Amino acid sequence: MPINFSNTNTVWASIIVETLHKLGLATAVICPGSRSTPLAFAFAAASVEAIPVLDERSAAFFALGIARQTGKPVALVCTSGTAGANFFPAVIEARESGVPLIILTADRPPELRDCRAGQAIDQLKLYGNYPNWQAELAIPALEMPMLQYLRQMTIHAWERCLYPVIGPVHLNCPFRDPLVPIPEPAAMSLAGEFDIEGFFAMVQPPEVAEFMASDTHIVPWHIWQQCQRGIIIAGPAQPQSPMEYVISIDRLSQILGWPVLAEGLSPLRNYASFNPYLISTYDLILRNSELAAQSFPQSLTPEMVIQIGDLPTSKQLRDWLAATAPRRWVLDPNPHNFDPLHGPTVHLRLGVTQLSFPDSMAAAANSYLQLWCEAETAVGAKRDRLMSAINEIIEPKAAWVLSQVLPPETPLFIANSMPVRDVEYFWSPNNSHIRPFFNRGANGIDGTLATAFGIAHHQPPSVMLTGDLALLHDTNGFLISPQFRGSLTIVLINNNGGGIFEMLPVAKFDPPFEEFFATPQNIDFARLGATYGVEHHLITSWPQLIELLKPLPEIGIRILELQTNRKTDANWRRETLRYLAATGD
Repeated sequence: MPINFSNTNTVWASIIVETLHKLGLATAVICPGSRSTPLAFAFAAASVEAIPVLDERSAAFFALGIARQTGKPVALVCTSGTAGANFFPAVIEARESGVPLIILTADRPPELRDCRAGQAIDQLKLYGNYPNWQAELAIPALEMPMLQYLRQMTIHAWERCLYPVIGPVHLNCPFRDPLVPIPEPAAMSLAGEFDIEGFFAMVQPPEVAEFMASDTHIVPWHIWQQCQRGIIIAGPAQPQSPMEYVISIDRLSQILGWPVLAEGLSPLRNYASFNPYLISTYDLILRNSELAAQSFPQSLTPEMVIQIGDLPTSKQLRDWLAATAPRRWVLDPNPHNFDPLHGPTVHLRLGVTQLSFPDSMAAAANSYLQLWCEAETAVGAKRDRLMSAINEIIEPKAAWVLSQVLPPETPLFIANSMPVRDVEYFWSPNNSHIRPFFNRGANGIDGTLATAFGIAHHQPPSVMLTGDLALLHDTNGFLISPQFRGSLTIVLINNNGGGIFEMLPVAKFDPPFEEFFATPQNIDFARLGATYGVEHHLITSWPQLIELLKPLPEIGIRILELQTNRKTDANWRRETLRYLAATGD
């Protein structure tokens, strides 16, 4: 029976969980604690995967990773007090990157707040304005109108998690004692008269009503098709249907005859054969002032830009767009502002897969498009020749190697800071259908390892590319290991500090740079791995790394550590980016 009629709290928690289950919930991540006991018991007995995780911050990012991979809401449960506060970084990321999380924070009842009862803080609107919706539930009661209220509040939470935009919701759940399922006569007598089938009869997954834009007043096809100096910019993307996403962008590109500047965090670079106008080296190309500047007749300066989702990471690209100020249209269904440059921009509130395309032939190639394609061919070949010839272990080559050797359709989680930038610079187009994942909503290093575990849970063998500080910031994520089902290979760039700061002006000011910015930690990762029973390999050559990546193991967790020198790597990047941007060899 899905409802536990032991007492008032067990009935209340069971209705929450069973309602979520009937709506489509498949996974719940549960953090230990006393006040959340009724919810933990209900999830443990339900027909969902209930996963216990000790550390709340890692638990929240683990849930976020699962929700990001599956596209379905994941429930996240904790006790009262500061436990819920540890969810905050993941709630922010879920809001900023559109990931569905249902946060259930247990709480003391009102009479035990503001009276030093212990483990009681103000949990109302704990996450500020970040949730799509938030509410405090009533104190559990057995009256049928109250149980109906609870069911409908839970349904509303589910709907607000998904519509009109995807993101987190927060239900604060107060419970009085007893928290354990001690029998209560009133609850047990309710069992005989409770019509379970009728109570849940109307609870089912809501229909998805997609907005399809076919109105030419919304989508300015006539303006776009008249322009021969336009570009499409495909930013970071984690679509649930990568093939549909890639095909839609290819069709848009072919109809307009515009090149597609594809971020390394977009699946487009891993479906390269779909689009002959794919540009992966735009950051390098735009470092060539003769090509990028408006003052040259054959410059790459566009008249129009279609931006799909967020802008790529590249500061070079952003500065160029700010300086040239082309007319820009943003395609994304979310109501957020996707223009940090504050240029002449129109937001079209639909996704590229929702476009209704005109019955048009593919546009003929023109000199502007050919200039982009010729630059991509030359710079891409130069990049690949350079990378293939490097024998020493340097950080930037890791991203290029992964683009060459990872098995088809590998889920790849890419940590923030330098890994995302090296992927943008050096990820070579391929046809491997690798699926990139990332936390670029808030761009932080919170929960890096836990998110990767969530991405890889019950999925094909997966890989994470990370620096040492991002991994160390979430070593509690290894506590998920006993509950993790799958395979995760961690490609660890250990440069003993924050490599990204070596690329910033602050690196010239030492002291205090080394102590306060680079923050070297001097950790022995072999010993760290042994603490959690994680396999460790020190990589001393590229062939060794390739051998350990082809094939990937079916189960287990591994650290493949590449030890590099961050100052050497930073100097190499500066020199190499200039070299690749230069005309000729």
